[in-house]
This record gives sequence, C-alpha cells and structure tokens, in this order.
Amino acid sequence: MAAASDMQNSSGMEQDNEPRLHVELLRETARKALIDTLNAVNGVKTLVLDPTLAGPLGLVTEVALLKHHGVDKMFWLEPGPLTSTTANIVYLCRPSIKYVKIIADQIKAHIRESKKHRYILFLVPRTSTLVSRILEEEGILGDITISSYNLQFIPIADDVISLENDNAFKEIWVDGDETVIYNSALALGTLQKMYGRFPRILGKGDYASRLATLLTKPFAEQPSPASEPPAPFDSLIILDRTVDMITPLLTQLTYEGLIDEFIGIKNSHVELPASFLAPPTAPNPSIPNAPTPSGSASVTPLINEKTKKHHLSATTDPIFAELRDLNFSSVGKRLSRVAHRLDEDYKARLQAKTVAQLRDFVGKLSGLQTEHQALKLHTDLSEMLLPKTRTDLFNKSLEVQQNLLSSYEVSAQINAIEDMIAQGESMQNVVRLLCLTSITSGGIKAKALESVKREFLQVISLSVRAFLSRSSRFISQAYGYNYLPLLLSLAAPPLSILLPNPLPVSTPPSVAANKYPFATLRKSLRLIIDDNPEALEEVENDISYTYSGYAPISVRLVQCVAQKSGVISNPAEKSSADDVDGKGKGSSSKKLYAHPIVGWKGFEDVLTAIPGKTFDIVQKMPASTNSTTSSVASLLRPQEQTTTTAVFFLGGCTYSEIAALRWVSRQNKGRKFLIVTTGIVSGDSLIDSIANTGKKLSASKDANA
Repeated sequence: MAAASDMQNSSGMEQDNEPRLHVELLRETARKALIDTLNAVNGVKTLVLDPTLAGPLGLVTEVALLKHHGVDKMFWLEPGPLTSTTANIVYLCRPSIKYVKIIADQIKAHIRESKKHRYILFLVPRTSTLVSRILEEEGILGDITISSYNLQFIPIADDVISLENDNAFKEIWVDGDETVIYNSALALGTLQKMYGRFPRILGKGDYASRLATLLTKPFAEQPSPASEPPAPFDSLIILDRTVDMITPLLTQLTYEGLIDEFIGIKNSHVELPASFLAPPTAPNPSIPNAPTPSGSASVTPLINEKTKKHHLSATTDPIFAELRDLNFSSVGKRLSRVAHRLDEDYKARLQAKTVAQLRDFVGKLSGLQTEHQALKLHTDLSEMLLPKTRTDLFNKSLEVQQNLLSSYEVSAQINAIEDMIAQGESMQNVVRLLCLTSITSGGIKAKALESVKREFLQVISLSVRAFLSRSSRFISQAYGYNYLPLLLSLAAPPLSILLPNPLPVSTPPSVAANKYPFATLRKSLRLIIDDNPEALEEVENDISYTYSGYAPISVRLVQCVAQKSGVISNPAEKSSADDVDGKGKGSSSKKLYAHPIVGWKGFEDVLTAIPGKTFDIVQKMPASTNSTTSSVASLLRPQEQTTTTAVFFLGGCTYSEIAALRWVSRQNKGRKFLIVTTGIVSGDSLIDSIANTGKKLSASKDANA
C-alpha cells in the first residue's frame, strides 16, 4: 500500500480535550490491595512469585514499595528447593495446578528437613476450591493459610484497561475452562461499582452472551451497594474473540502493532538494545536520522548487544503518543517533522537576548531533552523495524494475506504457503496463514490441506526437503510432529478455524453451522478498501488504514452500534470539502456529535450471519438511584453530555484494533471509548499459547534483580 498522507496523520493523531474516565483509580486500588495483602502478614517475609504475575504487578507497584512493606527476598515460583531466612514465606500466584504442586513439594521438603516456616498462599484473583483440594491430597492443607489478592483490571493506557491474562483465549476455546469468563464478570462488576452501571449491554458471541448473563446477576463476592455513582457509561459492547479471528491472524501495520509483531510487547514493556536507551550524544536532534518510508536505513549491527526493558508509555513519552497508532509507512515523515520542530526549539536559545527570554528557554530545556531522548529511541527503533519490513518473506506474507482477503486464486496462495515452509518461515506465521486461508475461503480443499499439513509436520533431511520444495532456497528449520496437537486444537470445536472443504461426514453439526461468512461480511461491512489511486484517500480516512486497506471486523461491529454511518461511508470525508483551516480532515471544529446508542438497529442481518448469539440487554437501574434521571441520561444525545462506551474483548485484542477504535473515537464529539480486554494479543501470541510454546521468562531464581 502507498503511504498514508499527512492529512490522514493530522486527523488521525489529533488530540481532543473532552474528558476521559479516570482509569488511574484502578491502578491505585490494585496497589492499595497489594499493600493490604502484604501487611496482613506480620513481620519480615520472603515473597515467592508466579513468573506470569511479574509483568502485571510491575504495572501497579515497584520493588521498593514491596521492600517497604516487609518483603526481604523475592524468588520465582519454580521447581526445586526454596531457601528462606525469614519465618514467613508468602506465595503469590494464579490458581494453576502446576504452581500448587510446586508449592506442595517445597513445603514437604521443608517439613522433612525440620525447617520451621509460616506459609501463606495468596491466589490471584480469588481463592479456588480446586487448590484447597490439591493441597489436601498432598497432605499439607493444614500447614498453609490460603487467601486471595484481587488483582483485576490494570490500566495500560489512559483509554485501555486489561486483565493481563495471556492465556485467556486458550483457556476458553481450547481447554474449555470458563473461569476467565467468571473472573471477567467480577472485574466488570467492580468497574460498575467504582464508576457506575452500564445502562445497556450489547454484544456478539456465545461466550460473550454468557458473560453478559453473569453481569446481570448479583455476585456473592460483590454485594450491591446502597447507592451507586452516576454512570459515565452509555453502554458496554462485549465481543468474543472468535467473532473476528481474521484480524489477529493478519500482520499488524501500525507502529505499535509492528513492534509487537517483530519484537514483542509484554505488559507494556519491550526488550530493546541498551544503546537505544542511552542519552543522545548530539546537542540537538539530527534531522537526517529520521527514517522515511522510501529512504534506506543505515542500521548499526546489534548482534549480542545487551538489552534493557523499556516501558512504552504515552504518558511519559509524547512522541510515542504521536506515533503508536500511525501506519508504519507514515512514521518516517512524522519523526522528521518532530526532529525539525525540536531543532527550531533548540535554536531559540541563540535568539534569547534578555534574562527573561533565557529563563523561558531554561524552563523548556528539560522538556526538550526528554523529547530529544524519545526522538532518538523511536528513530533507532524505526530503523530496526524497517529492514524487517523489506524482507522477501515479510512482503510475500503480506501479499498472501491481501490475496486471501480478496479471495484471489486461493490455490496459488496455498502453494505460496508451502514455499514459505520450505524457506524457513516461522511456525507461527505459517499457521496464521493457513488459518486465514481456511476462514476466508470456507475451508481448504481436503487434498491441499493434507499436503500442507504433511509438509508442516514431517521432519525430512535438509537436502531432501530442498530438493522436493518448489523453492530453490534451503530450509532453515523444520517444525515436526510435536505441533500435531496444535493442528488438532485448531480444527476441533469450538475453535474450528483450520478445516477441510468439504467437511467430513463425521464433522459435528455445530462446526458446519458455524462456518464463517467472510464473503458476505466483506461486502456488507465494507471490509476491503482497494489500493488504487482513486481509493487511496478513502483508506486514509477509515479504520482500514491500520491494515493498509482492511477494516477490522471487530471494530466495524463496534461501529454498527456506536458510529453507524462509519460502516457505510468514511466519516472523516464529510469534513474534507470544507477544510480550510489547515488542520486536515476530521478537524475538531467540524466534528458531528455521536448518535445515541440504539442497539444493532440497521445491521440485524449482518449480525445474524455471524455465528454466535447476538444480545442487547437494557439493565434496570437500582431503586436507590433516581431511575427517571438514569434512564433519561442513558438516552441523552452526547451533545448534552460526554459519555463513555466500554468495549470488552473476551479473548484479547490487538494494538491495531486499539488504534482503529481510537480513530473512531476522534471522529465525533460526545463519545469516548474505554477499551477493556482480557489481554493484548497478536497472531503469534495466540498460536504460541495454543501450542504451549510461549517465550520462557529469562531470569534467575532470585527475582530481586
């Protein structure tokens, strides 16, 4: 796709002053709950931590705070002996059988060695009967005190809150464990308790429907308060991840999305070469260093360089706030523009003639240095990403994706995927493309699917594989039969995203009934914007810019509720003809007010075509609140008040979907989106979780470092 224009950039990244929900209250609540949890154990203590909780806890607290509240040493919860010099040993973990078995082994080892400790187990986010039963079977239930640390939603941006559960998708759709749904209902219940009730709950998907049903029932863990705060919400939209599996399988093309695809963002942190985070050596920004989409990047070799963990935050990094939602093809221009602006700001010191002018410049200097450091970081990071986007395999993968979305020569795309296997493409990307082929084409011809599965699974010698392959390139890796369970899971209900066409006679009726109607949705939801010159402007002013011409189905469904005109045409185009103020399309002075939430009206046929339940529930407001005021407030036009629409992704969402929802939010006055999710996902992370090949935490047993 051609690069997005500056007009798209200015409209896409335009900031607004409308009030947002104060989500930092959630972080403060989680921090206070952690302090109370630690203070419940008197005296000095050793903290043994579930490694999967390290990242989420890092978003709500810091090591110094833990030490201030009695934590002497910290260790990862992993197999092997545990040595502690404190009387109290505190375990903090999720209710996983694996971790409970490790705890039992360590306590029994201490008992055999006659070591005296007091053991306390805090389960996240709540206690579990299963854990108590396992500890009883292990014979140590009487030796340990069990309680809970109720860690729920964590803010990862000012408009995004997450449960940070990396395995939510696998637990629901592969393991059949619906605990995540119940925990999500509890967390959303807490959200309502803190901010106000959702007047309306809409959504799509069978598991989303179960979650909505739970939300409308009182929980024993959360008794209804005598009074509730006035609700800032106008609705909650809940989407099953399987309602749109196409979007996470595609390669994300926004700046933040590409960072996640190539490097990986874990709990808002990314591992970067240490040189990227070093202070800039030049006194002011070097403009030529800003990469451009057409220019060639000069990349310093980074092999074997030490890495450092960096928190990607728009709060502390204003340049990241500008870049994160841009299509990567526009990042170079934006960096160049920032570099020129900083250069001009630094030159102001030469023009300062009076003491007042010098004082004014000195006052700005700290901010300029912070921006200069951020500019260096994102220039280095962009130069690191740029060569990766120019490899033959990357561009071949994008070509296959675009052809599949257009249903163009499907058999040729399968052949291309087989070639990519022979060329050593990653296991994750091959599986993503195979699943994408199956979903968009209504299944893969049985013979072709068996052939590509055989290529995928069989471990053949390198010379034989190179000879058999259509490609003359040498294979760099083999996948092997250890991935057979992965392929079986992808084909089994309720997931069923890698299927033959036609389906075997033995296929359960539910699988046949849930075939995804992509060809129908492509037209009715206007999913594909062509990349010809006539359509380029349309791409620049639509959510499809996030995937260079493809509009995420999940966000189109949100538009069906909250911005109906955006499904039919591009809302940013409406102001372009009158744009004379130089601010670009979508100028805030020309924004229309968002329409009130009226359900799925106008798109009932579209929702019926998509597998899974469709629901629209109007909640009864508590009798203690003014019911007349509440019902009127939920129907008021947003020009009379700014409301928040919460969008919950059950099973995770991608950074590019977040960027698309932010784009929708900027097109109208009076409505903000709060993006709520079980976790941030990408195609690779979903495949890894199903295959149980997630990246292992690289850390020593001592977690204090």
